Amino acid sequence: MTTADAILTAPDLHDRAHRPASAGATESAESNVAPARTVWGLDPQQLHNRYWAAHGVQVVAQGEPSEIVGHAELYLLTDPGTFALFQLGPLMEALNWIKPQVLFVRLHDARDRGYRENAVLDAADRFVKFQRLYDASSRLTRVAVTPDREIAKLWQSAPDPLSGWRRLRRFIRKHDRATRSTEGAIYDRNRAREVSHFVQDLVQIWKRPDSTVLRAKRFGEAVWQDPKSKIESGAKFIGAIWVGAGRTVEAKSTVIGPAVIWDDPSARPPIEAIEWLTIEPTTPPPPQPDRAARDGIIGRAAKRFFDIVFSIVALACTFWLYPFIMLAIWLEDGGPFFFFHRRETLGGREFPCIKFRSMRKDAEKLKDLLRKQNQADGPQFFIENDPRLTRVGRVLRRYNLDELPQFINVLIGDMSVVGPRPSPHHENQYCPPWREARLSVRPGITGLWQVKRTRRAGNDFQEWIKYDIEYVEHRSFLLDMQIIFQTFAEIFGKISRS
Repeated sequence: MTTADAILTAPDLHDRAHRPASAGATESAESNVAPARTVWGLDPQQLHNRYWAAHGVQVVAQGEPSEIVGHAELYLLTDPGTFALFQLGPLMEALNWIKPQVLFVRLHDARDRGYRENAVLDAADRFVKFQRLYDASSRLTRVAVTPDREIAKLWQSAPDPLSGWRRLRRFIRKHDRATRSTEGAIYDRNRAREVSHFVQDLVQIWKRPDSTVLRAKRFGEAVWQDPKSKIESGAKFIGAIWVGAGRTVEAKSTVIGPAVIWDDPSARPPIEAIEWLTIEPTTPPPPQPDRAARDGIIGRAAKRFFDIVFSIVALACTFWLYPFIMLAIWLEDGGPFFFFHRRETLGGREFPCIKFRSMRKDAEKLKDLLRKQNQADGPQFFIENDPRLTRVGRVLRRYNLDELPQFINVLIGDMSVVGPRPSPHHENQYCPPWREARLSVRPGITGLWQVKRTRRAGNDFQEWIKYDIEYVEHRSFLLDMQIIFQTFAEIFGKISRS
């Protein structure tokens, strides 16, 4: 099976019954807690603690009764309802040079918050549609970092977070404390959707979970499995995947990450103690590779500035072609000259994607009649010699001239020069992780999939997913320049072969 039906994702497998871990579930009290779901025997809160332990940091949540170990290099003081991921590196300068007893950290989370879906009903309470509500608000919270075990105990024993902050400020002199601000990721551990986002981010950034989870065994470059799990020969993985105990990934199935295949509850393994003395701490990476630099205000503004300048230059250099293309379209098939199709952009907002019309006027009607000849293995419709194309359209498609008006979309802000292929709503529903990745950025006139796809039978949709996710995870100005260069090379190569 290589169709979309064979592609498995984290929500498809085991996310549906998720409930966040109890606020009282700590590393020391793990044996008395029955979390809703685990991987390698650990629930999301314990995974959060293990991640920080891998860097020599013990998480100490206010009000949670757990042993504060003496072998941790630092203690991360948090409130009991929050998971936090951020770069510790930029804060180490203050810890090493100022040497405060406690470093207060203002943690700012400006990431896109995704969306929630509400069911819309009519007056008779009949289902009409799902409505996506996107949350673009930023968040700000406080955490603290200290090398002092007694300060960690002071924080832990406070009756509530507000009292804990007041205690720290009251008992620690001003010259023994410092304050810094940094970007990071904040998650409400009492909301299932937030916990799911946390786990997905953790799977991507934690490259060596075996540093504090001895059960985690490497299967592939980004795949980790439990010794009591089974991965059959022929199973395919795209992205980072964690496979829990008692689970089987069948042959010919495709799992798309970031994903966690949670433990089978009947095969849940016992929890292993953290071996603090054997941990070799390293500086934690940001919540996603180069995320702060990539998704910060300056990075987004720089990409948008480049898009505006590039689209203005492109329109100025190609506008003289418009009358000739329009005349050719009119002579063969009359008007209209342009084709507008509803596509989705950043955050799921729809926009009219503009192209020169390259198909017959009745192309959409003919599509249903030709559907059996579809050669694409996913939601796309592709025929090698599509009979709906006009003679002018074949030339426009061959040299990508039909896409020239999309620079107007770039100038308006609906698209970018480089990004995932712009797709309509129904195509984006095939794979939730893929959909969320591609809708986190503007679609592009060209992209990684466009320059790397092979068009091999049965693999096109999988390549589409792979290269879209790869671009979103690793996008940078240099990568954009490489894709633009490859695009021009392909176009000029077609011209030279003509």
